[in-house]
Amino acid sequence: MKKLILVHRWDSKPESDWYGSVANSLNEEFEVQIPKMPNTSEPEINAWVNKLKEIAPQPDKETHFIGHSMGCQTIMRYLEQLENKVKVGKIVFVAPWFNLQNLENKELERIAKPWIETPIDISKVRSHLTSLTAIFSDNDPFVSLSDKEIFKSLLDAKIIVEHNKGHFTQDDNVNEFPLVVNEVVTSE
Repeated sequence: MKKLILVHRWDSKPESDWYGSVANSLNEEFEVQIPKMPNTSEPEINAWVNKLKEIAPQPDKETHFIGHSMGCQTIMRYLEQLENKVKVGKIVFVAPWFNLQNLENKELERIAKPWIETPIDISKVRSHLTSLTAIFSDNDPFVSLSDKEIFKSLLDAKIIVEHNKGHFTQDDNVNEFPLVVNEVVTSE
């Protein structure tokens, strides 16, 4: 059976936001996993990437991914570390970023700094992609809409811009996400 791994955002959990709704919509076609990432209030690159490696040690075209915000960063950093030249299945990123804005205090800036400043080998990431969709909101307080151009040019992502969805959290009233479901299943 095809596998789908959904990597949640910073300071979140598998039960948050729209994750359960998307999982329920896809669980007949996929074995869906939403792992609880380690230390979500102070995420560290190695811990999150290692958790993903533990869940998907040998991905293939039957292994699909959905990432939300820092979950997208985690998936990219996981892909760049894969040893072989395997292609993975469909990837959907929600609120992905290379730059963050409006972090509320020095502590959040300290936590985000390694994620922002540690380079990602984009060519290695690209070598594992078959299909990438990146979904942005035109009023995301943390992700500049200009990041969509980076994902388009560097990773050849299909770009979708939603109106007034914030950072796609339950605080933004995003509790279901049929667009994500559609992007996963229509590529099949």
